[in-house]
Amino acid sequence: SNRKPVVEIDDCTFHRCVRLGKFDADRTITFIPPDGEFELMRYRVTDNINLPFRLIPAVQEEQGQTKISINLKVMANFSEKLNATHVVIKIPVPKNTAKAKIKIHALGRAKYEPEKQAIVWRVKKFPGKHEAMLSADVDLMPTVRAKAWNRPPINVEFQVPMFTSSGVHVRFLRVYDKSGYHTNRWVRYITKAGGYQIRI
Repeated sequence: SNRKPVVEIDDCTFHRCVRLGKFDADRTITFIPPDGEFELMRYRVTDNINLPFRLIPAVQEEQGQTKISINLKVMANFSEKLNATHVVIKIPVPKNTAKAKIKIHALGRAKYEPEKQAIVWRVKKFPGKHEAMLSADVDLMPTVRAKAWNRPPINVEFQVPMFTSSGVHVRFLRVYDKSGYHTNRWVRYITKAGGYQIRI
């Protein structure tokens, strides 16, 4: 059987143009669209989410609080036929960072951005099933009262066209039109990072 697994949806809300009775009866979303672009449906999924990336961070703080070393491995969990775009990974560093020596293995460019208190790794195109690594040696300026670094989370931004983390898919799209107006039918999926953070 090639039926897709059932997805449990929480907090589902529809645009007012949707006929709710039809949805309650057979789970078909029937509507007369208003002019222009609009949000048809908003929902939340909390179980069995397919995360597009896996991050494995390792941070080592040296004795004397003058250096830290950071290693980060990033793996794309989505199909090799897809690409993530506009990938930005912000790796926080301590406030008293003086400089960072960064090496990238495979994809993108990275630099220490003092105003963001982070090493920012940018990848224009991250192919599915690929891995990339970043290693950084961070030199810290000596401080009179060295506070323990609280290690804020790594923040990730991305877009993955034609991928859904929730597993929700459009089974069919039908347009009923009696006026002779020519319609183009197509479905595009895009997954964007909302608050995507990894503790280090």
